[in-house]
Amino acid sequence: MLRCHYASCKRQQEINVDSKLTAGGPSTVAQEGMPSGSWIFLRAMRLLLRWLRPCVKQGRSKPSKRLGELWLYSRLVLRSLCFNDLTNSDVVIDSLFEPVYWVVDHLTRWFGVVFVCLVVVLTSSVLIIVYSCLLPTVISTYSTPWALWHLCYGHWNLVMVVFHYYKATTTSPGHPPQVKCDTPSVSICKKCIVPKPARTHHCSICDSCVLKMDHHCPWLNNCVGHFNHRYFFCFCLFMTMGCVYCSVSSRDMFIDAYSAIESNSSMEEETQGEVVTQAGLLFSILPPGLVTGQSYYQTPPPPYNFKDKMFHKSIIYLWVLTSSVTIALGGLTLWHAILITRGETSIERHINKKETQRLKNSGKVFRNPHHFGMINNWKVLFGVEKRSHWLTRVLLPSGHGPYGDGLTWDWSPRRRDLVAI
Repeated sequence: MLRCHYASCKRQQEINVDSKLTAGGPSTVAQEGMPSGSWIFLRAMRLLLRWLRPCVKQGRSKPSKRLGELWLYSRLVLRSLCFNDLTNSDVVIDSLFEPVYWVVDHLTRWFGVVFVCLVVVLTSSVLIIVYSCLLPTVISTYSTPWALWHLCYGHWNLVMVVFHYYKATTTSPGHPPQVKCDTPSVSICKKCIVPKPARTHHCSICDSCVLKMDHHCPWLNNCVGHFNHRYFFCFCLFMTMGCVYCSVSSRDMFIDAYSAIESNSSMEEETQGEVVTQAGLLFSILPPGLVTGQSYYQTPPPPYNFKDKMFHKSIIYLWVLTSSVTIALGGLTLWHAILITRGETSIERHINKKETQRLKNSGKVFRNPHHFGMINNWKVLFGVEKRSHWLTRVLLPSGHGPYGDGLTWDWSPRRRDLVAI
């Protein structure tokens, strides 16, 4: 009897609370002492219980069905809110990696100076080892013609590397005009709010638009664009050639140095010296010869002194560093050589690939409007106008500018065909 009376009272309290919630809302409940946060929490719990009540009554198979329907409904709502004709997997991936891009951009901006200093330090260390270890051995071992060839080629390669690296880091890649002009443009930069000519892209690290932008190189602490693209490629090419030269020239010395270090380390692992005596530990600490029946053995000093060890380690460091840079930088140089042959930049490679696929689905063929032929593409990059320029502008240091101003691209040296778009 008491249980039935308690249940009826509980039910009457719930009805009163529901009537207050319906009639006066949160203000009525708050007037009676219940805070608004508690009202929201109570309301949410009641909605959750009402949603779970049919699932409990209808059996165990219904919750999974209810969750599946909720998942489908949530996905429909998400797609309805984010629907766009241009949305695809690339846009989703770019959106997810946007925080990573932000971190990389800011770190690259601050660590650019560190990377430049690292290039200078590593190159200087290689030069010190070459001048102190490699060249004296070459001059004393090889014949006079071979020694002269090593001296001439090594110094020519060094001058080309230093010159092009300095020009690549200090030369501006080129920026479009910030004022209104008659320069033809293909779009408007969303960040700079200025017209963008053809082949111009915005660099988030430099926070500016770059003419014929290829990429932002942290090792240069500068963008690679229209006015320093040649310097960047020549630096990569001659640095690779120099690393190949050092690696090949020091190969035999590296093998000898590695064998010497291995033999020296194995000798050091042997017993350095041991006193053998029949009188025990107490007499073993006495000088040799004072105890009868005592014999003394000591290994000879190592065959290599400190100078020899440093020489061996320097040769190993030189060969490992130059070989590693040859593989890494050689692959990068080869990739950019392929892009130059096709008349593309690193950014245009991805754009042209997507455009080719899009036109292929429509039954059309894409043709790069900036591809002037393999030879002409190299002439445009190096600024070659006649045959003598291959010597004076390519094989020797030259500070001449590239073809054009980077704003228009409707020309080519000795061009015979029209641009097909």
